[in-house]
Order: sequence, then C-alpha cells, then structure tokens
Amino acid sequence: MLPIFVIIPLGSAFLVPLVSRIRLSIGRVLSLCSGAALLFFSVSSIWWLKGGVKMYAVGGWRPPFGICMALDGLTVLMLVVVNIIGFASLLYSLDYAKRYTSESLYYTLFCLLLAGLNGVAISGDLFNLFVFLEITSIASYALVAFGVEAEELEASFKYLVLGAVASALILLGIGMFLGAVSTLNMADISRSLVISVSPKLVLYSAALFMAGFSIKAGFVPFHAWLPDAHPSAPAPMSAMLSGVVIKTIGIYALLRVIFSIIGFNAAFSEIFIWMGILSMAIGVLLAIGQWDFKRLLAYHSVSQVGYVIFGIGLGTPLGIIGGLFHLFNHSLFKSLLFLNAGSIEYSTGYRQLDKLDGLDEAMPVTSRTSLVASLSIAGIPPFCGFWSKLIIIIAAIQAHRYAGAVTCILVSVVTLASFLKVQKYAFIRKLKGAAQGAKEAPLFMKLSMLLLAFLCIMAGLFFIPVLNALIKPAAEALLAGKDYANLILGAP
Repeated sequence: MLPIFVIIPLGSAFLVPLVSRIRLSIGRVLSLCSGAALLFFSVSSIWWLKGGVKMYAVGGWRPPFGICMALDGLTVLMLVVVNIIGFASLLYSLDYAKRYTSESLYYTLFCLLLAGLNGVAISGDLFNLFVFLEITSIASYALVAFGVEAEELEASFKYLVLGAVASALILLGIGMFLGAVSTLNMADISRSLVISVSPKLVLYSAALFMAGFSIKAGFVPFHAWLPDAHPSAPAPMSAMLSGVVIKTIGIYALLRVIFSIIGFNAAFSEIFIWMGILSMAIGVLLAIGQWDFKRLLAYHSVSQVGYVIFGIGLGTPLGIIGGLFHLFNHSLFKSLLFLNAGSIEYSTGYRQLDKLDGLDEAMPVTSRTSLVASLSIAGIPPFCGFWSKLIIIIAAIQAHRYAGAVTCILVSVVTLASFLKVQKYAFIRKLKGAAQGAKEAPLFMKLSMLLLAFLCIMAGLFFIPVLNALIKPAAEALLAGKDYANLILGAP
C-alpha cells in the first residue's frame, strides 16, 4: 500500500486541471477527496506497522539494487502529520481559494505539494528523497507567490534562492556518499559506512546535510527566509509551511540521515541542543515585538521547532519522545493559528494587530479556536502543548541540561505573553475599528478551524493514547539508530 501515498496526490494533480475545465467544483471536490483518502490511509498505517517494519520494492527489485519505500514508526508519524494538516488546509481552501482567479492551478500545486511531502516520508533511498524534496520545494515556491503581489513575489524569490542553496548542499552530500559507497539506498549506505568510508568524508557529508536541512527547517541562524515566506503565502499554505513542510523536508529528513545513516553521537547531540536553545530564545524574542499577526506566528515557528530539535538532541528516550510529541502538537496548533490569521484577514482586510479590535463577537468561531491554539502553544494545561513541553523539560533535567530546561520555561512564559497580546488586540478590546462590518468566516473555513481545535484538545486530554500509538513507535525508530539498515534489509 505504500505507493498509494504518492499515486493519489500525483493522480489528482494530473486530473484537477482537466476536470476543472468541465466544472470548477469537480476539481475542488476531487482535491478534497484525495486529501481525505490520504488521511484515511495514513491513520491506517498505524495498524499496518503492528507487524513490524514494512518495505516495498519498486518493480520487485529488492534493496540495495532497486528503489524501495519503507514504513517504520517515524514514517507513520510524518504521514499522519502531513495528511491531517493537508486535509484541514484543503477543506479551508474550498472557500478561501475562491479569491484567486486560477483555482484549478492552486489545487494542482497543492496536490503536488502533498505528493512531495508523502514521498519524502516513505522514501528508502537518498535520491528519491531528494526528488520528492524538490517537488515539495517547487510547489511551495509557487504557492507562496500565488497572490502575485509584490510582497509575495519578493518572499517567494528569497525562499527560492535560499531553498536552492539548501538543495545544492544536500545534493552535494548525497553525491559524496554515492562516490564513496556506490549506492543510494539509505540502509545500504548505513551498513557500508561502517566498513570502508573515511571518517573525514562522513564528517564533511554530515556538515553538508546539517546545513542544507537546517535551512529547510528554519533553525537559527538559517531562518532568514521563513519570516517573509510564511506571512506572504495564502493562509492554507502558511499552515502547510509551518505545520508540515519545515518538519518534513527539514527536521524529518535531517533526523533520518543523522540517526539512521550516519549514527547519532555526542557531537550531534551538542549541535542539536545549542541549535534548539538558540532557536527557542531568538525566535520568541523576535516574535514578541511583531504586530503583523502572520509574521508573529512565523517567528514563533522558529521558536517552537527549537523545542523539537532540543528535545531530540538530548538523545534520551524521554527527550526524543518529548521532541517528537511537540512536533506533532506544533503541527496542530500552529496550523490552526495561521488559519485563524487567514480568517481575520479574509473578513477584515487586515492582519496588523493594532488595527484590529472586538472580533470576539463578530467572529466567535475564529476567536474560540484561536484561544485554544494560543493556550496550546503557550503550554497551558490541559492542552496538547503543555504535555510535550513538560516531557522535554523533565528530560532536560534528567540529562542535567539545566540551562536548556530553564530556557524552555522562560520561552514558554514569553510565548504566553505574546499570545495574550494577540487575544487582547484582535478579540477582546472594543474600539469600533476593524470589527465594524466584520463577519465570521465561511462554512468550510470554520469547519477546518474547528477540526484542528478539536484535535488540540483531544491530544491534550488523551495524550497517553497518542504517545502509545504514534510517538513511541517513532521514538523507537530513532533510538534503533543504525540498526535501521538491518530492519529495512530484513523487512518483508
């Protein structure tokens, strides 16, 4: 069943422009149905994994001789994250995308984006991981610039330039491995590195991968493109960028290479920890002074991915569980916040907080769901963000990383202050300004926000089942380290 995660969105990307010529609504429904099917199959993959790691050999050629697709706990987590946010964003787009003159092109690019993200998650070799990464990136560049205003084109161009630099670094790292071991299969590379490859070459390749994937993920100091791209993109694309794109082609790909191919060690742990601390602190300090709602959220994305990489960098089972759980939670509440910002801009024409007021009564669904997301990102119990942050802090204390634990707490406090400002200026105060004439977002936009708000609450109230079903298998996949090679090469 693994190829279906690529077949469905690629097939939809091909069919949407054709059926939209007959009737535009058919293209919309086809895109949404493909998103729903992907969500169904991604949730089903939790049960597929019960029998152990799965591998699909394309054309019947077993690895390392042929292309393979692999399914382990980390893959399942990423598939679920990608397709939850993908479905919610497509549902939101049914109303939101009507503002654009070429809806069929919008849905085509969105389906290509989903194909690339799912392809990255299931790829078992570095070349196809790179191909799907580039499909994701190209679709992202186009969607960021989709409104074709000057701000959007500038942001997309900056994103394209830095993304191209990142892709060149990643491709050079892949070429170094190919020249050294003459294979691109990740499991086979992992096994070959132990036998015959110079440690200096491995170190050089690791540096290339670290730099390239860090740009894609938006870690400090590689985050220059992110605060421009996220605010400029259409709201559903902003949700995808922050919720899944930076995690899939940045964090996931980096973790797969470092843990499963090269092997995680103390040096990588130090780099991850300090990169996480810097991203948390600098991201939140840059966010606190922002008045553009979407730009504020973009800087919080930098801050929150810092929690993820810091927790994983601790290298302990509890730290990795906390980091991966925060990756899952962040995809929910940050995507919801970007959809909230899009609804406000859709109804009022503004996203500057100091120009907004009194939207609580005019936009009750947006207001309530924004409150849920704000409490979640600030780590207020019992919402989902609280549990993942708590796990990371406990793991940091157990690992004697007290500076990191204190940073996590202080950043959470500043994050709360930042979102209290959002609630005050956008929803609570009443100055008879932007609220005049504002009305709630259309039906499908409301349904999308309610879905993500519901998941934020459920993931907080029932965090133990989420940990057992999704997070622990993903953590076990990372903790298996270079044993990934034996698991994949011996998989049925």
